[in-house]
Amino acid sequence: MILTRHDIEKCITDKKLIFTPPLDRYQNQPHAVDLRLGTIFYISKTWKITDKGREILTVDVTESDGENYEKIILKPGQYFDLAPGEAIIASTLEKVEMLSDDLMGVLYPRSSINRRGLSVDLTGIIDAFYSGNLMIPILNKTAHQVIRIYPGERICQILFHRLNQPLKKEEALIHGKVAAKYHECDGKNLASKKDAKEEIEYLKSGNLEALKAHKFDS
Repeated sequence: MILTRHDIEKCITDKKLIFTPPLDRYQNQPHAVDLRLGTIFYISKTWKITDKGREILTVDVTESDGENYEKIILKPGQYFDLAPGEAIIASTLEKVEMLSDDLMGVLYPRSSINRRGLSVDLTGIIDAFYSGNLMIPILNKTAHQVIRIYPGERICQILFHRLNQPLKKEEALIHGKVAAKYHECDGKNLASKKDAKEEIEYLKSGNLEALKAHKFDS
């Protein structure tokens, strides 16, 4: 079941759903909540200087972390220009706290953002009991157009779903065999955490047969 505006307002009143800073009147939609763009942006680095010389950075999902990004902090009223083809990661202005045992969210881009030539590449799951800012990948998908975005503009939206049975907090914050990677994410620090060491070792060795030998419920 997708929550309507009235359901969302009740969850906020009952402290089962908290936004910091609080929502303003422009954000509560008929069956969603718009989130605003924060002031913190991350641009991926393409190279670094090592003792070997200038090395091109390789994005390896088993190794890379937040050190591969340059952080930019703007002040309200400043803007961020995205060059054609440029991809960044930005934090939401609001911190979201999901404090109900039967509530989860799904994150979607706003259609008006996509129509400007931006691709907000996400359909993210927000788990029950999640707490933190949300990190939004943004791509200027045009070939020649610089696109200007402003901290505070509405960038994405959350649809809230009611679970058919409640989850305990410890259940909700375990993903597979490990703790949820991005719980308590702070926009001031780009959380880029690796998957379980055991799983990475299977991937690097190419031993997918052994990886799949682990039962779904084990």
